[in-house]
Amino acid sequence: MIRENLEKIKKRLALAAAKRGIPVTDITLIAVTKTVPPDAIREAWDLGVTDFGENRVQEALPKIKTFPRGPRWHFIGHLQTNKVKQVLPVFDLIHSVDSLKLARAIQKEGEKLNKRVNVLVQVNIGAEESKFGFSYEEVLPALEEMAGFSALKILGLMGIAPFFPDPEHTRPYFRRLYRLFNDIKVAGAEMKYLSMGMTNDFEVAIEEGANMVRLGTALFGPRDS
Repeated sequence: MIRENLEKIKKRLALAAAKRGIPVTDITLIAVTKTVPPDAIREAWDLGVTDFGENRVQEALPKIKTFPRGPRWHFIGHLQTNKVKQVLPVFDLIHSVDSLKLARAIQKEGEKLNKRVNVLVQVNIGAEESKFGFSYEEVLPALEEMAGFSALKILGLMGIAPFFPDPEHTRPYFRRLYRLFNDIKVAGAEMKYLSMGMTNDFEVAIEEGANMVRLGTALFGPRDS
């Protein structure tokens, strides 16, 4: 099933990239492994998937230990400050820096480890109370403060669009985040990654500027929880 799903995803990624006029190699597929057992992750890895995303620290750590070398691990869920110490040594990129409190905690722990931590700043693009992230108005002031954090390497932005049965309705949300991403880049900050788009809406996200998409159900099938 994973092989067939991956082939379908690759075709959809290629079509979306072509619509935008970019090579599909510019898009990073992050396989979301929440509730996915290690043998399924191993199968995806053997099929050429290189990047994996986890939402929960306690679930992620034992899985990561089974892959001592190879995959790049992305932390994509809400990160509590008391879990920062566990996350920093094992994840390659944290997508979900959603508050200055969290950024300060990462800075403090990064200094202890003498490590520069790769992060994305999460923007609450739908202004939803159920989601974390900076409001659009908060992003630039937050980035100005975080620019002084020596242990943070800010590489871009992340956003989660509101869910709509018709993914076309997500287009304005993705377009606005891409505009902010470009404005920040023009201002001189490094903006390498724009992480947006999931199983329901990733093609629209790519068309609107995403270069990282986070896919779980599309690859591994429906989750148990």
